[in-house]
Amino acid sequence: MLNLPSTQAMNTVVPTTLPDVREVVHSDWREALPVLVAEGVTLRELRVSDAPTLLAMLTTEEVARFITPPPTTVAGFEKFIAWTHREQAAGRYVCFGIVPVGRADAVGIIQVRALDKEFDIAEWGFAIGSEFWGTGVFQAAARQVVGFAFDALPVRRLEARAVVKNGRGNGALHKLGASCEAVLRSSFRKDGTNMDQMLWSILRNDWVGLNAKPVVRVH
Repeated sequence: MLNLPSTQAMNTVVPTTLPDVREVVHSDWREALPVLVAEGVTLRELRVSDAPTLLAMLTTEEVARFITPPPTTVAGFEKFIAWTHREQAAGRYVCFGIVPVGRADAVGIIQVRALDKEFDIAEWGFAIGSEFWGTGVFQAAARQVVGFAFDALPVRRLEARAVVKNGRGNGALHKLGASCEAVLRSSFRKDGTNMDQMLWSILRNDWVGLNAKPVVRVH
């Protein structure tokens, strides 16, 4: 359920006609993302040094099955990481690397991108190495990023899409408190196959109501 940009997009200068939200979001996240800390995991900006591990973790068959094709080389991931920094500086996008306790490199990513010029509606996606499935690392990390989206960004509605057959991804969204609003027929195509997706949403008011205590801890 992760939508990675195409190689062409990562190599292309973004045209000035695309939404510019820099004057809308009043925080310094465009210059540097905060480090978010949860039990067993830290989230931070991606580094070029993360590229080899991301290649190893996100290109396995079980991980890549339901996401847009990830880069296939270390150089490709290095270009992706540089692209995330440019989009963050432009105020359109953030991408956190998931770093479990005991590791220095990111084993997965969680991204949030604006769907409108105010960053009022956003879409998020994630992918993490399969060896960390079922460990609790993702749930802890995801809660921090959702909290960040509603606390540091002006996001009111956070959307996610997951292929219907992706039981693990849909289960994770349900566990986070997201609501399934629809099934989008033949909305995802991969390797010549059309797949249905489930559309999930989390609203800021609902999230705040379910999480009375602050979720985001910034170091």
